[in-house]
Amino acid sequence: MCMPAADGPQTPPAERSGNGLLWVLVAVAIAFAFIRPRAPLDTLKLVDWQTVGALAGLLAITQGVEKSGMLQATAQRLLGKMTDLRSLAFLLTAGAAVLSALVTNDVSLFLLVPLTRVLATQAHLPLARLVVLEALAVNAGSALTPIGNPQNLYLWHRSGVSFFGFMGMMAPTVAVMLFWLFVAVWFLVPRTPITLKPATETAPVQPRLLTLAGVLFLAFVIALDRHWLLAALGVVFGAFLLFYPRVLRGVDWALLAIIALMFVDLRQLAELPAIAAQLKQWPIAEGWRAYLAAVVTSQFISNVPAAILLDGPVRDLPALAAGVSVGGFGCVLGSLANLIALRLARLPHGLAEFHKISIPFMIVCAASALLLRLG
Repeated sequence: MCMPAADGPQTPPAERSGNGLLWVLVAVAIAFAFIRPRAPLDTLKLVDWQTVGALAGLLAITQGVEKSGMLQATAQRLLGKMTDLRSLAFLLTAGAAVLSALVTNDVSLFLLVPLTRVLATQAHLPLARLVVLEALAVNAGSALTPIGNPQNLYLWHRSGVSFFGFMGMMAPTVAVMLFWLFVAVWFLVPRTPITLKPATETAPVQPRLLTLAGVLFLAFVIALDRHWLLAALGVVFGAFLLFYPRVLRGVDWALLAIIALMFVDLRQLAELPAIAAQLKQWPIAEGWRAYLAAVVTSQFISNVPAAILLDGPVRDLPALAAGVSVGGFGCVLGSLANLIALRLARLPHGLAEFHKISIPFMIVCAASALLLRLG
C-alpha cells in the first residue's frame, strides 16, 4: 500500500491552554522527592498507566479524525441547521451529558470538544464558555451510570449494588446537577443569531484517514475492555506512524505528562500521615458529613483518588458517590475531565473562564444536593 500524499486539512496552529499547571506539578513532585524519598520504580508505580495509555491512544485517534476533515464538514452542516447560540449550547451540553453516561466522560470530550473548536473557527462562538459547559455536562451525566467515570466504576465494584440499583441511587443527584446545568446554559449563553465567519477554503474529507481512525477507535475500545493496552497502543501508533505520521505530531504530549504527574503528586499527598490521622479523627462515616468530606476532598486530590481515599473512613456509599460526583465541579483538579476539556480546546485563558463558572456551579449543586439528601 502506498503512503498517502497528504494528511488532510491543515488547521492553523492553535494556542495551548498553557503549561503552568505542568510546571507546578513538576515542582510538587520534586518537593516530595526530598520530603518523602522513594525509589524511582516506586514513584512510577504511583501512575495509573492504564489511564495514561488509554488517553494517549484516544488523543492520537482524535487527531486522526480532525485531520481527516470530518469535523469541519460536520461543523458546516450543524451551523446550517442551528439558528441561535443558545440552541447550539443546549445541543452540545445535552449531547455531552448523554454520551458520558454511555461511553464515559473522557471519550465524550474527545468527541465533542474538537467539534466545538472547529465550530468556533467557522462562526463567532463563545468557545471557552461552551467548552466549560461541556466539561460540567460530562461530569454530571457520567455520574448516572456505573461505567460513566472511574470513581463510579470503583465504587460500584466495591459496593455489590446492581447496575440499575446504582443508577437509581445516583438519579436524584444527577437530576439536580442536570437541572442547574441547563439553568447555567440558559443564563450564560444568549439567544442571539449565530454569525458565520468569512468562508475559507477547506480541504475535502479524506475517507481513508477517517475510516482508519474509526476502525482504530473501535478496536482500541475493545482492546481496553480486554486489558490489551500495550498491543492496542502499538497498533494505533504504528498505523499512524506508517500511513499518516503528521497525525502524531498533533498529540498533546504535555497533557499526558500532566495526568501522570497528577497521579504521582496527589497519591503522595493522600499518603501523608497527617491526612490519614485527620481522616480517622473526623466524624465522616455517614450522612451529610460524609457527603461534604467527599466534595471538599475532591477539590484537592481529584474525585477519583478522593473516592479511593474515603472508601475506608466513609461507610455511606450514596453519600460518598454523590459527594465525589459533585466534587468534580469547582477546582479544575476536581476531575481529570476538566483538564482534558481545557487542553483539547487549546484555550489560552481557559482556567480563568473555567473557575469563573465552575466554582459557583459547584457551590449551588453541592447545596442543592445536600438539601435533597437532608429532605
